[in-house]
Amino acid sequence: MSIVNSEGPQTATPISSLPVTVMPRSVGYWQSVWQRLCKDKVSMICLISLILIICASFAAPLLTSYDPAIGSVIKRLKPVGTEGHILGTDELGRDMLTRLLYGGRTSLIMGFVPVFLALLIGGSLGTFAGFVGGRVNAIIMRTADVLFAFPSVLLAVAIAGALGAGVGNALVALTIVLVPPMIRITESATTQVRALDFVEAARASGAGNLTIIRVHVLGNILGPVLVYATSLLSVAIIMAAGLSFIGLGAKPPTAEWGLMLNTLRAAIYSQPLIAALPGVFIFIVSLSFNMLSDGLRSAMEVS
Repeated sequence: MSIVNSEGPQTATPISSLPVTVMPRSVGYWQSVWQRLCKDKVSMICLISLILIICASFAAPLLTSYDPAIGSVIKRLKPVGTEGHILGTDELGRDMLTRLLYGGRTSLIMGFVPVFLALLIGGSLGTFAGFVGGRVNAIIMRTADVLFAFPSVLLAVAIAGALGAGVGNALVALTIVLVPPMIRITESATTQVRALDFVEAARASGAGNLTIIRVHVLGNILGPVLVYATSLLSVAIIMAAGLSFIGLGAKPPTAEWGLMLNTLRAAIYSQPLIAALPGVFIFIVSLSFNMLSDGLRSAMEVS
């Protein structure tokens, strides 16, 4: 059984492929994870690429003097390499490099925020359901299953369409879509840990439930949850770009990669390179997060 909807754009990750490795999460453990990750050249290239893109996006005012919303009719669709516009201009004469940098800021926020909220909400509900079990588990998991009945993309479109266009509403829609799979993975991991001997030993020694969850459970489910959350970042960015592309995400003149793809559709025949640039950045970022997720899985020994 997969932990994501098979009809969405996600790469389905079977729960059985994310077993919990039981070991103390000490400082030394995280140092060893980092050392193993550093030996993975592909993961490090992806990590460095993401850091550069993230830093450049949020430092956009320092890297360019152009306004992302102001263009010039006489400078429409200038080709890549034009003097003063290294990546050309868009359909309204706005500097493409500036738009890509500011658009990266919006796209990354629309990717990180839903995953963080899904991790917070879904992780809490999944951990609670897995630890308590019984009727509480059944109620939480069957509620999550209701949302699984809908294809992820269609559910996001339906929610965003009902709420109306805008970045805030798109964030709400994406969070609702990503919470159920996060519940599923944390519930599965917590159920595995709950049945282990050291949890029973902690309970027999008089430790309370909150202490057991905080000390023994969370530390041991962090590996698979963190790996899965990293893979969800690429999904969230692609879905956010899709919502903006169909007019349910960022609204003009906001710079956002999905919205830029939409507005540059008419330029695909006259300036195909410029029209493809937002898609190239979406591809690089989503691929980097996926490859980094695979690297983390290996480094954390989550097989």
